[in-house]
Amino acid sequence: MKSPRSLLPPLILLLAGCGGTAPPAMAPPEVTVATPLVRKITDWDEYTGRLAAVESVEIRARVSGYLQSVHFQDGELVKKGDLLFVIDPRPYQAALDEARADLTRSRVRLELAVNDLDRARRLFASRAISEEELDARTKEKREADAALEAAQAAEKASALNLEFARIKAPISGRIGRKLVTVGNLVTSEGNNATLLTTLVSVDPIHVYFTADERAFLRYTRLAEQGIRPSSRNVANPVRLQLADEQGFPHEGVMDFVDNSVDETTGTMQGRAIFANPGGDLTPGLFGRIQLLGEGPYEALILPDEAIGTDQAQRLVYVVGDDNVVAARPVMLGRPLGALRVVRSGLKPTDRVVINGILRVRPGSTVTPVAGQIPEPGDGTAAAVSK
Repeated sequence: MKSPRSLLPPLILLLAGCGGTAPPAMAPPEVTVATPLVRKITDWDEYTGRLAAVESVEIRARVSGYLQSVHFQDGELVKKGDLLFVIDPRPYQAALDEARADLTRSRVRLELAVNDLDRARRLFASRAISEEELDARTKEKREADAALEAAQAAEKASALNLEFARIKAPISGRIGRKLVTVGNLVTSEGNNATLLTTLVSVDPIHVYFTADERAFLRYTRLAEQGIRPSSRNVANPVRLQLADEQGFPHEGVMDFVDNSVDETTGTMQGRAIFANPGGDLTPGLFGRIQLLGEGPYEALILPDEAIGTDQAQRLVYVVGDDNVVAARPVMLGRPLGALRVVRSGLKPTDRVVINGILRVRPGSTVTPVAGQIPEPGDGTAAAVSK
């Protein structure tokens, strides 16, 4: 006879089969889904640039002498033609007076030579003088012509020297400090000519920057495809931000692209030009500039958290009509703050998992909950640093 203990396992199994229930199946995980935003955006490429004057002049003495007067305040704005310095003009005025006297003397000599030649021609026609004497009078007239030309040249040179004693602004702009004070001797001797001050133009102003080879080649391919014109041929828009500014409030255009890539740095230099009526843009400052990259074009936009990674591949999870998840490889574009442009691999009608991608896997079933993607801040692509 079996003991009561040996009958317990079959009894337990019998009771479980008669009155027990199986545990309930787990419900599909809830995820937030939304269709991509479809918006027209413009890409801007960002670079670091340095501001430079369009025109820059070193004011040097063109004649030697003692500095007599200075006619500007250090750092002020001057106009083209304004008087800046005066070098003692008295020696040059005296030289001009002497040159004018020589010029008058040469004119008188020429008149006398002309009269002598005319008289000699009449006398030679009547055989009153020899041919040799006529030749002498002819040569005297030519010498008088040459002497007059030399006197005229000397008078012009003396007048120029007197004019150079009054140094005027060759361009409009902001002048630097005076480097020589009144009473000092200045010289005009070749490369050692005395530097008196510097002058830079203010409006407009240039910004120089460099782009790497990949960016340069991308612009070239876009121009070949007719998507974006080359900045060599078209004044593409550029925006500028100084160190203490928010956004890019200054608007300009491209006006130069260099003719070769720098072999040392592998970069191509570009230049933009900006209006500067208030003079706030000062040569030498650094700034961030945004150059038109591409657009406007129609783009699909998703939140960054909706984008996953599978090794080197970027992908999103799309929920079908049967609520089954499928992985979709995508090619990404520029960032838009917390959003991202998707350039390919996605359709505007796809339902994309925008929250909860850690709870899904390809082929799994989910419970989709409709969500909403926030609008980009300004509707344009944020710049990518170069």
